Amino acid sequence: MYSWNKAEDRAAIAQMNSELQHAQLELLSAHCATHQLRLRFSIEDIARYGQRDVLRKSAETASALSEYYSSIQEKIRREEAPSTANSGFSNVEDRGRAVIDQVSSYLRQQREHYFASAEQLTEQHKALMRPYFSASLLDHVRVVELDGKRLPNLPFHREAKALGFEHLPEFAHMASLTLIDVVVFNEKLTERSLFHALVHTVQFQVLGLEHCTELFVRSFGNAQFIVPLDAHAFSLESRFARPTPEKFSVEDEVRLWLKQGRYEGKREPGTDPHSFSKNSQPEHEI
Repeated sequence: MYSWNKAEDRAAIAQMNSELQHAQLELLSAHCATHQLRLRFSIEDIARYGQRDVLRKSAETASALSEYYSSIQEKIRREEAPSTANSGFSNVEDRGRAVIDQVSSYLRQQREHYFASAEQLTEQHKALMRPYFSASLLDHVRVVELDGKRLPNLPFHREAKALGFEHLPEFAHMASLTLIDVVVFNEKLTERSLFHALVHTVQFQVLGLEHCTELFVRSFGNAQFIVPLDAHAFSLESRFARPTPEKFSVEDEVRLWLKQGRYEGKREPGTDPHSFSKNSQPEHEI
């Protein structure tokens, strides 16, 4: 085992981290390519028409990588676990991870449920949103208007509150819920509500489902009123709604916030905090 205290090991550790960064970039590239497949083709079509040898090798590679990195992650968790005196924290962390996994699974399931009845954006809506979103995203996104019905709460909403996530939103009180690339509207679709929801689709696209869900859930677990994912969506929505709206790329804005660490609650000196008062926002959306 290497040791940073040994001079002869330091070069090897530096090389290891360099190769680790290279592997991470390759994985990110593969993740982006897979996400584009997910946006364009259903799982059913890929399973039916995809080349069997390519699918088999891809699945085997993904499974092996998942197993490898999961074992590293577990090792990190054990090494970073608090002392016995503070052992309760690991249980809290485990409960938080369980809620995050449940929400991710729920979003996937609901996405599949609503996709069948969802519709493409109208040409009018596409034209309105085109200065801010890519054509491929606007072609792929689907929307559902519930016409008087309301989204139910998470099926495990009470259990999550009992675990300490007391501020998880009530879906029935939200204007819409973004299910990765399908947006379900509790209320009538408006230009502003559509723009807001599409910001969340871009966040899912850039950050990934698991990361978005973790940021969302942990914000409520920490009793934060301002959720960075939502704060950014409201900030961009306000720019969109100006009397003389400016043209900007939502994807570029999301990538900038990601780079600056602002979705994690960080803020670079001199940047606009985009703070909101409790009375200036509707119920949290995602």
